[in-house]
Amino acid sequence: MSGVASTLAKKRALAAGFGTNSNAVRYLNQNFEALRAQCRSSGQLFCDPTFPAEPESLGFNELGRNSHKTRGVTWKRPTELVSNPDFIVDGATRTDICQGALGDCWLLAAIASLTMNKFVMERVVPTDQGFGDDYAGIFHFQFWQFGEWVDVVIDDRLPVKDGELLFVHSAEGREFWSALLEKAYAKVNGCYEALSGGSTTEGFEDFTGGIAENYDLNRPPSNLFQIIKKALEAGALLGCSIDITSAADSEAVTRQKLVKGHAYSLTGATEVNYRGRQEKLVRMRNPWGQVEWTGAWSDGSSEWNYVQGDCPHARSEDGEFWMSFSEFQRNYSRIEVCTLTPDAIDDNSVKHWSVSKFDGTWRRGSTAGGCRNHPYTFWTNPQFVIKLDEEDDDPDDGEVGCSFVVGLIQKNRRKLRKQGEDMHTIGFAIYEFHGQREVHLDKNFFLTHAQTARSETFINLREVSSRFKLPPGEYLIVPSTFEPHQNGDFCIRVFSEKQTETPNVSRFATFNTLRWSGHSHDFLFVVVLTGTDIKTDGFSMETCKVMVNLMDDSGNGKLGLGEFATLWKKVQKYLSIYKQNDSDNSGTMSTPEMRVAFKDAGFSLNNTIYQQLVARYSDPDMTIDFDNFVACLMRLEMMFSESDDQRRERERLNKLHCSTSRVVKNPSDFSRAETLTSVFFLRDLQEAGCPPEWLHRARPEPGEAGS
Repeated sequence: MSGVASTLAKKRALAAGFGTNSNAVRYLNQNFEALRAQCRSSGQLFCDPTFPAEPESLGFNELGRNSHKTRGVTWKRPTELVSNPDFIVDGATRTDICQGALGDCWLLAAIASLTMNKFVMERVVPTDQGFGDDYAGIFHFQFWQFGEWVDVVIDDRLPVKDGELLFVHSAEGREFWSALLEKAYAKVNGCYEALSGGSTTEGFEDFTGGIAENYDLNRPPSNLFQIIKKALEAGALLGCSIDITSAADSEAVTRQKLVKGHAYSLTGATEVNYRGRQEKLVRMRNPWGQVEWTGAWSDGSSEWNYVQGDCPHARSEDGEFWMSFSEFQRNYSRIEVCTLTPDAIDDNSVKHWSVSKFDGTWRRGSTAGGCRNHPYTFWTNPQFVIKLDEEDDDPDDGEVGCSFVVGLIQKNRRKLRKQGEDMHTIGFAIYEFHGQREVHLDKNFFLTHAQTARSETFINLREVSSRFKLPPGEYLIVPSTFEPHQNGDFCIRVFSEKQTETPNVSRFATFNTLRWSGHSHDFLFVVVLTGTDIKTDGFSMETCKVMVNLMDDSGNGKLGLGEFATLWKKVQKYLSIYKQNDSDNSGTMSTPEMRVAFKDAGFSLNNTIYQQLVARYSDPDMTIDFDNFVACLMRLEMMFSESDDQRRERERLNKLHCSTSRVVKNPSDFSRAETLTSVFFLRDLQEAGCPPEWLHRARPEPGEAGS
């Protein structure tokens, strides 16, 4: 299916409810219920052909086929590991997640937070499965993936080494939901190794469809504890970590048993009466299931003896511990808060924010303009408008304005790790905007207007998000990679307290592919342009065919003299536009220049169409020569050509005014119009700048049809 058709189909599917959590898309078109029934009927346990029990499912480098870490690894089902396996024992809890030999603590911290919200948990981990009567070696889980929920099917063969699960496992040895969840997430991302290293926000968002914010604890907002407490009460997921200053710091344990460069879950916040004053406390969870804070308010510390009233004290070595909020701020570097979408909140008392989303692409040479450091190409990036209509209700900080969070996500980058690629460095800028929404603003706007706001930084994470408060109005969001000419797909989301709009700025078109019809033609001419100001080898045969197709109103596969005169004027017009936009006088046109030239020629195209034109007509160095420029414009004219009724009316008026030989549209009419042809056609050619040596060739023989 073509790009635009695919996009429209997806929009219709979403409108019909497909891709929601309650009606998730079947990942790789695998139907869990049908596959389980098939296995039950055949009496065979499910073996997933799309994620086989092979080294390639483990990884590609450190976990590759010949890696020492994977030597001796076998794949076993839970029924082969324990005599009485369970999917979930006594409900899913934070202690069910213990890290194995994979650096995905960021993911496990997100899973641990997930268990704090039963409603959200059951959206990710369906309860219609287990090791009971329906067991067939098949399980499924649901993840949010860049705007839609997908249902992921796996078999229950898990990697094992020395008789133990290689990766995540439960402290309760016969419980397997967390290990199976990790496997399903590895499948979505290509392999287990693709999960190594990351931000807890990724897991948060893929388990909820929410949007995550990042707070620097060196510069926290004054009401951070209230933000944390409200977020937990609203069912948000929270994670935190301690920055490292060198590779040697990674997972280094401090004197008070905190792990650097390690993802923790923040699972609770409360205030207790301690020695006659209020003490703020936060509860932390280490996904290792062990190694706990040993400072004040740790398990068994003396502070608990002086608490009056309710006391949330924990005493077991389970990876979970309390600490004072002030110690938390001193020891940790950052905290991540994932705000949930309205459909992920089952509490009607919680105030829902509205959500808007749009998908886009960066393509080398067309829509990958890089950041503002590259003013010549920055304007070519996709552009989106948001409209903020109403101010916040009762703002906590007393500041009047419209609060919103913008999140820019780059898609599917973990999957590309096998090909040696990784995350791009991404960010976005926001501009105050007044004008037509369906106009793609050019470089002059960005050279004369300062940004109103921007993402806090450009960074090589899957998502960059920031919270803003701006006056009501319209604003332009420009997402970009840091460097230009980097290919990638993205989605941009806006979460706001009030309703917003996010229409695409670029004008939509209703076609996706451009093709010549393929009919054979006779040709009146082959044009070779000469001169030192542009680089060209002359029009190719293919370009000539396009020209004939466009100008041949009679449909006989030939151009009459009047038709040729009109064509020559078009070529002269296109040549003028080409030279005008060749700003560096290189003799060729760059792709940013090409976009301006299209606009000068009367074509306002959306990003999808422009990307395809660049891919089809530009050279590998992202330049376009005059031949390809003309061919491209001719094809566009064919797509936007006038209707038959409009053409007949134009011809009628032309005949009434007898202005030029273009009244001759049918070869049989030539004898009647011979005098007009002799006078007006040659005049047209002269006015159009046709070389003098062409004029004698242009005269038709008496009675000839002007072909």
